[in-house]
Amino acid sequence: MNVVSLDDPDDPRVDDYRALASPGRGRRRDAFVVEGLNPVRLLLESRFRVRSLLLATSALGTVRDDLPRIPDRAPVYAASHALLRAITGFDFHGGHLAIGERSPDPPLVELLAPPGSRVLVVMERLANPDNVGGVLRNAFAFGAAAALLSPGCADPLYRRAIRVSMGSALVVPFATLADWPQDLERVRDAGYTLVALTPRVDAVDVARVAARRVAVLVGHESDGVGPYALAVADVAARIPMAPGVDSLNAAAASAVALHRLTAWR
Repeated sequence: MNVVSLDDPDDPRVDDYRALASPGRGRRRDAFVVEGLNPVRLLLESRFRVRSLLLATSALGTVRDDLPRIPDRAPVYAASHALLRAITGFDFHGGHLAIGERSPDPPLVELLAPPGSRVLVVMERLANPDNVGGVLRNAFAFGAAAALLSPGCADPLYRRAIRVSMGSALVVPFATLADWPQDLERVRDAGYTLVALTPRVDAVDVARVAARRVAVLVGHESDGVGPYALAVADVAARIPMAPGVDSLNAAAASAVALHRLTAWR
C-alpha cells in the first residue's frame, strides 16, 4: 500500500474531508467521515466500502499493521497536523480520518431473522447524535444483534455519532423503521418482547423482565417513549433510582437496561 504525502490544503483529492466543522457538511448522501484509530480499524472490518484514509504523518506508525487490510482502491493520504487543520477546518488531534461509502440499510426481515439474535435496541426520535452513538456503543457492548431507529432519529453515520460510539455504529447493523410505529408489530411478530423504558411509577423494574428475545425501546430525550409505542409494548419497564430523580440520559438508560436484561442469560 503506497502512502501519498500531501503538501497542499486545496488538493482536490481530499475534498471529502474539507471543512468538516461546517454544519452543512454534517450529513452526506453518499459518504461519511470516520475519526479516530479504533473507529477507522472497525471501518476496515465493516460492511461499508472504504473510499480513502487521511492520516497525520506522525500517526503512520500506528496503522502500519493495518495497511495490508486497506483495499487497493482506497488511497491513503498523509499530511502534517497543520495541514490536517487547514483541510478539515477544525483543530484535529487524533491523526486518523477515513471516508466510508454509505450503503442501503439491511432489510428489516434480515435483522429480525437470525435465530441467535436475542436482543435488539429500538430508538424513537433520538435527535442528539451523541445519544444515538452512545446507544449503539452500548448495543455493541451488550451483544445486541441490531439497532432499529424511528424516523426523526439522528444519523448513526454522522461524524459525532460514530465518534461517540467508538466505531460501534459501523459494526452493529441498523435500519430505519420507515412505517413507524406500525413496524413495531413486525418486531413483535418475529418473536421479540417489546420492552419500553419509562420512568412511570407503575412500570415494572427492568431487572424483573425475563424473555427469550427482547427489543429494548428507548424514547425521545424530552418526551420519552411515545404513547403509541407504549401502547404497543409488551412491558413498560423502569430503572429504579434515588428519590427525586425521574430519569436518566437516553444512552445511560440503555446501558443499564441492556445490562439488566442480558445479565441472566
